[in-house]
Amino acid sequence: MRPELVLFDNDGVLVDSEPIANRVLAALLTELGVPTAYEDSLRDYLGGTMARVHTIVRERDGVTLPEDFDHVYHERVFAGFRAELEAVPGVVDVLAALDAAGVPYCLASSGTHERIRLALTRTGLIGCFPESVIFSSQDVARGKPAPDLFLHAAATMGVDPARCVVVEDSPLGVEAARAAGMTVYGHAAMTPAERLADADALFKDMADLPELLGI
Repeated sequence: MRPELVLFDNDGVLVDSEPIANRVLAALLTELGVPTAYEDSLRDYLGGTMARVHTIVRERDGVTLPEDFDHVYHERVFAGFRAELEAVPGVVDVLAALDAAGVPYCLASSGTHERIRLALTRTGLIGCFPESVIFSSQDVARGKPAPDLFLHAAATMGVDPARCVVVEDSPLGVEAARAAGMTVYGHAAMTPAERLADADALFKDMADLPELLGI
């Protein structure tokens, strides 16, 4: 399907941030008495909001995280971004192909606007995404797996959800896209393919995405 709008998740799709963010999250939770391995963090929190982390830890582990948890987490993640964050290999070529084909695109992420801007600036992608096409879970009442973020982005961009394609790397994001009535392609480079099985198609290499998009 050649879409009228492509909605990119950020972490793990545009920028290779998931290893950094989940190392930090696992270590911080462990420090606070919630033993968490890196693999546990990927399984339980990938693609979700910080509010979801608080809810899971409170309901599953009986632990209320401290008030400064989000601040400490973001300080450590941002330090990691500044030191080592890179764009996902091949994504620059995908964006160039979309531009050449005249297909608009935007970014729709569970991350905060501050996190998104830092990631895009560090990786050199900021020029591809003006502020008007950046959407964060901060902009809506419910984050992924609710469809709110994707529906908000499509409405703002003036495109029917049925004519949109979402590019996601998390099960929560795939669920949100399907709930929004959008086609979704799962980027299975780091996430096991079976966890993205509900996507309409899977790909591992960004070089394969233009063909899926019909451009």
